[in-house]
Amino acid sequence: MFRIPGQLGKDLCDTNLGLSRRDILRVGGAGVMGLTLNNMFRAQAASTGSAAAGRAGWGKAKHVLMIYLQGGPSHLDLWDPKENVPDKVRSAFKTIPTKVPGHHFTEILPQLAKVNDKFTMINSMSYTPNGLFNHTAAIYQIMTGYTTDKVSPSGQLEPPNAKDFPNFGSNIIRLKPTDEPMLPFVQLPRPLQESNVVGKGGGAGFLGKAYDPYTLFPDGDDLDMGKMDRIKIDDLQLRPDLFSLRLERRAKLRDVLNDQMPTIEAAVKDLSLDEYYGRALNLISSGRARDAFALDRETVKMRDRYGRNTFGQSCLLARRLLEAGTRVVELIWPKVANSDNHSWDHHVGLTQRMKNQSGPMLDQGLSALFDDLDASGLLDETLVVALGEFGRSPEKGVSTSGNGNSADGRDHWPYCYTAVVGGAGIKRGYVHGKSDATGSAPAEDPVHPTELLATIYHSVGIDPETIVYNHLNQPRELVKAKPVTKLFA
Repeated sequence: MFRIPGQLGKDLCDTNLGLSRRDILRVGGAGVMGLTLNNMFRAQAASTGSAAAGRAGWGKAKHVLMIYLQGGPSHLDLWDPKENVPDKVRSAFKTIPTKVPGHHFTEILPQLAKVNDKFTMINSMSYTPNGLFNHTAAIYQIMTGYTTDKVSPSGQLEPPNAKDFPNFGSNIIRLKPTDEPMLPFVQLPRPLQESNVVGKGGGAGFLGKAYDPYTLFPDGDDLDMGKMDRIKIDDLQLRPDLFSLRLERRAKLRDVLNDQMPTIEAAVKDLSLDEYYGRALNLISSGRARDAFALDRETVKMRDRYGRNTFGQSCLLARRLLEAGTRVVELIWPKVANSDNHSWDHHVGLTQRMKNQSGPMLDQGLSALFDDLDASGLLDETLVVALGEFGRSPEKGVSTSGNGNSADGRDHWPYCYTAVVGGAGIKRGYVHGKSDATGSAPAEDPVHPTELLATIYHSVGIDPETIVYNHLNQPRELVKAKPVTKLFA
């Protein structure tokens, strides 16, 4: 156990600048005290020298944007409508042509239909559920690449804990740290959630809290469309009158740590504590993070273009974070799974809710985002992924997960659904895979969600089979899957 000598800190105006346990936690917590540095360096080296390094798409992405359509949107009513099928399968929406010849969306995605030449559609996402028929367990799978031992028959999980597998973003910022004075991983505008299970699969798990995302969850109900105007980033600000005192106090703490931990100091001789400390100070003092969150610096026209709602403004904020240097942004659909209104969990009232609520918000926000990223050139170095945890049942009004469904509602369906993937060398205007006549199963080239996760790692230049060590120091692959390199040009 490390002991830090010195008196307890009393206050910032304490002339002796003593140290407290809170100081020790703030200086790095698990990142300094609990991280097995040799394992981290070994993982970084193994990934850099991977045999996959020469394959298509390797290392093209400097940034990753995950747009997580929490709740499970219906592929049949959005991206993959079917003709010449029974009424109980056919979407209530008309089909419209897109920029990709021969490929149609439904009428509720008119703007995305004009920009789908900028990304790939995967119409053959599929997995066979094993306790994964409900949201929480399925969310955990796509976010971490693993299933969990404690799954109830309904698919519910226990709350997040330090034994969880890490979110993919936490793994990325650990193995591919950024040199930019910017938040490396941001999650917004609400946590992953089903019922009372909040945040499962969203944190760093056994990597330690040093690799947790910075969470931007504005106050307000999920249906409060103006919450993004009330963003609070107090923890990214430092009052000028306290700046020098804080620096002096932190510097004194750093000196004590360096004196007391020669082993760690030797292990990080080329990546010293001074560098970590400097990055933290740079993040605060540079102001780049604070500026990125300032949505009011965008023109009224631009804000209107994305949509004056939580999802649209979150897409705009995600673009600003990527421009400022954030490595990973995870944008979670701003309505909890297993709920009504703007949720994608359309067990009842699908036609009205999708046409008037979730559909237009998705269409406006995501199309504006792809347009802007492409126009600025940022799409060339940003991997954008948009998907839910599953699709919806081909047949309306039936129960596949134990839930009740109205005549125009669809239940959970993990056997076939759609994902959007674009940027960072991904083919443009490409449709990967194919669903069968009713959208029930892949007819060609099925893609498991863990394979998509492996593709994300591959895109940022990390071998998906890189070994990490869990809370028991047991070796585990980042994900047990191969990347889908056919997606890359």
